[in-house]
Amino acid sequence: MVRLISFLMLLGFGQLSFGQLHLAEDNPIVYGHHHVNTTDIPVHKRFWIEGLGGSLEQIGEVRREIISFPNVLVFLTERESSGGMIGSVINHVGFETMDIIADVAHLQSMGYQMITGQELPPSYIVENGIGKREGGNTIAYVLGPHAVKVELIENTSIEYPIQLHHIHWAAEDGEAMRDWYVEHFLALPGTRIGQPAADLPGINLTYAPASETPEPSRGRAFDHIGFEIKNLEAFCRELEAKGIIFDRGYTEVPSLGIAIAFLTDPWGTYIELTEGPAP
Repeated sequence: MVRLISFLMLLGFGQLSFGQLHLAEDNPIVYGHHHVNTTDIPVHKRFWIEGLGGSLEQIGEVRREIISFPNVLVFLTERESSGGMIGSVINHVGFETMDIIADVAHLQSMGYQMITGQELPPSYIVENGIGKREGGNTIAYVLGPHAVKVELIENTSIEYPIQLHHIHWAAEDGEAMRDWYVEHFLALPGTRIGQPAADLPGINLTYAPASETPEPSRGRAFDHIGFEIKNLEAFCRELEAKGIIFDRGYTEVPSLGIAIAFLTDPWGTYIELTEGPAP
């Protein structure tokens, strides 16, 4: 019943609920978007919208289509990719969900592969694609199109049926990665599930140990992550003063009503900085 009521509310208030990065209103730096390369945009729309519950919206005068979740946007670009998320420095992205049993059953009915068993340690019991640990959390992993990997974490007290939770890196030096994001993006340092981590409003950044050197994200199916920055031009100047070299410097994009910049972290994570995307 809770799930049904939430769904009906979204039908009536989808634009209000999903149509903006709420946390960007009160914070100078928040997580902004996932960017996916795909040769089949309809296939990815099916996964992110019908499968996970995102909302199709548009930005800018060119009405660029995006997929919106609470406090994260998903951009799809029609482009060949060099591989999925497994083996990439960005290992997976995570969402919290109110009803993981219903969500996993729905994803399975759509033909998506649950890879929970191969992702979790033996301390979890995995049944019907869902992993549970006594005294711990309830989670699942789904492999989307072009090997895009998404983790679902059940949390019955969240505000929305599904919402952003974390980015999970594969890191040869997790503490160094965490410290870099703390220094440059003002994240708050800490740990999560025993791994180096940091927090920004509405998202956790987790750095898991990698068994071998991961590949850079640029050019892969999950191409880059995005941060929404207030006063982006000044922020770019601050990063340049710290020695950060941009792949693309501060650029205004009037057709989308935004400003952008691109850089790559020392471990190969391709990063876009934006100011202004609002459906």
